[in-house]
Formats: sequence, C-alpha cells, structure tokens
Amino acid sequence: MKRIMLISALLVYTTILYAQKKKAVTRSGNPVFPGWYADPEGIIFNHTCWIYPTYSAPYDKQVFLDAFSSPDLIQWTKHSRIIDTAAIKWAKRAVWAPAIVEKENKYYLFFGANDIQSDKEIGGIGVAVADHPAGPFKDHLGKPLVDKFHNGAQPIDQCVFKDSTGQYYLIYGGWRHCNISRLNNDFTGFIPFEDGTTFKEITPEGYVEGPFMFIRNGKYYFMWSEGGWTGPNYSVAYAIADSPFGPFKRIGKILQQDPKIATGAGHHSVIKVPNRDQWYMVYHRRPLTETDGNARVTCIDHMYFDEKGLINPVVITNEGVEKNKLK
Repeated sequence: MKRIMLISALLVYTTILYAQKKKAVTRSGNPVFPGWYADPEGIIFNHTCWIYPTYSAPYDKQVFLDAFSSPDLIQWTKHSRIIDTAAIKWAKRAVWAPAIVEKENKYYLFFGANDIQSDKEIGGIGVAVADHPAGPFKDHLGKPLVDKFHNGAQPIDQCVFKDSTGQYYLIYGGWRHCNISRLNNDFTGFIPFEDGTTFKEITPEGYVEGPFMFIRNGKYYFMWSEGGWTGPNYSVAYAIADSPFGPFKRIGKILQQDPKIATGAGHHSVIKVPNRDQWYMVYHRRPLTETDGNARVTCIDHMYFDEKGLINPVVITNEGVEKNKLK
C-alpha cells in the first residue's frame, strides 16, 4: 500500500514538474539570454532568428561580438566571438551595434569601432564577411567603410536597409545627426547621388542615435533612439515617409521605460516574420536592480500597428513573447 502511495505521489510530482517546465518554455522571458548585451540587431535567416548585440562593457573591453540564434524565440544558442579585433586590425576598442545582411549567400556584418571623436583618429564603421551567420567573420575592406564625420554624424550605429528596388542603403550616425548613403554592389563603397554628394542628412527632430528603417505597406518607417544611453529615459521614437530620404516628421515615442519593469529601454531593431504581418521589437534595457551604465540586457516584445498604420506603444514585459517556429 505504501509503495502504491509512493508511486502515486511520484507521478503527481512528476506531472507538476512537467507542467511547470512546459509552462516555463512557452514564452521567451526577458532578457532572452543571460549576460550584459545591448544595441541588438534581430533578423531571420532560413527560419532561424539571430540576434547580434553589442557586448556591454567598458569601451576597452569591447573587443569582440557574440551572436545568438533560436529556431523558436525560446531556446537560444550562443555563438561566441564571431568576430574580434584580432580579425579587424584597425579596430582596437568600442566595437558597437552590429548590423547584418545576407547577399548572394554571403553574410555582411557592419559594425562601429574605436569611438572616434574626430577625423584625425582611426576608426568608424567597418564591414566583415562570412559564409555563415555565425561566422567566423573576416575584414571585408582592411579599413573602415566610413572613417570621417559627414554632416556632423559620428560614424557609429549603422543600419543596412534594403529598399524594394533592391538598393542597399547605409543609415547611420551619432552625435544627433543621421546620414543615408547608397552602398555599391559589393559593399566596398558608395554610389554618389545625382547631385554628387555621398551622404545625405535625414535627421528628424529629437534624434540622438540608433537608427533603424523598414517598409510596411509601401511606407518607410524610420526609428531612432532619444535621450542618454546611460539614463533611465533612453527611448525610441519614429516617423513615417514615402521615401527613404524623408522628410521624416517625428510622430512620437513607441518604446520607453516602465518603472515597474525596467529603465533605459532603447537602441532597438525590428523583426518581421516572413510572409506574415507579425512584428517584434528587439531592444536593450536596464534591470531595476542596476545603476551601472553598462548593465544592459537584450529583450524582445511584440510590436503592433493600428488601422492607420501607426505603431502602438510597445509594452515591455518580463514574460517576453510566445514560442514561434518562424516557418
């Protein structure tokens, strides 16, 4: 009798554990993976979601990039040191804010390095290339792609945007200025505009850094970060235009802190599920327990549009998003 009761108790206990485990993996949770990571670039390659963040640490320790992949937004695999300063000889520190695109079976990783403060310093925006999203990546040019201040924009925080025409644009800029330029076919340089210029400024009101652009229903959505990255009021705002050149009139904030959840929610990217009008925002934020500027974690939450095509404010959560096989 005691044996039967013991077996019954074990079965009940096992059932409870299984139910708890099953429940625990039905949502991603936030942060989506452990460690201090910021400025995340989220993208889907071949039914797998990849996130490429900045390693959030003092500048002199930011000498590599990790990547994370998931088939369902729940289980994440870490790919360590997909690139580091040993592979990029001109990069010494402050390797920031990766952006990645796939073109003709090659993966091109754009990144900022060295946090240059003037045109007299070596650094800026570089490009690396690999045959796989996890690398290893090697230097594509042997030098920065953008190594000067144009229109007042510090060469950091790059977004690579592919237009419906197939044209790739580099959109970037810190120090409250944002530029757009046309990349050439092999990402070794730029195609000048008709007026002979290479970099056009598209800075909207309130812009600080962290640009991101996408198209939905023929409209160009331009997003950026506002406020100071170490402060609680770091946030994301956006505008909509009929062209990647704007003009972009600020509509309002769509991502910001929730004092009950986290502070400093900003520097994001957007993921669209292929063949579906389903969108996610990937971003970093600071846990309520932390005051260090580098104590930032990567999170993911839903992004929704209203009937007019405006973006609803993103609700930041501890639960994250539901499992999604991305097929």
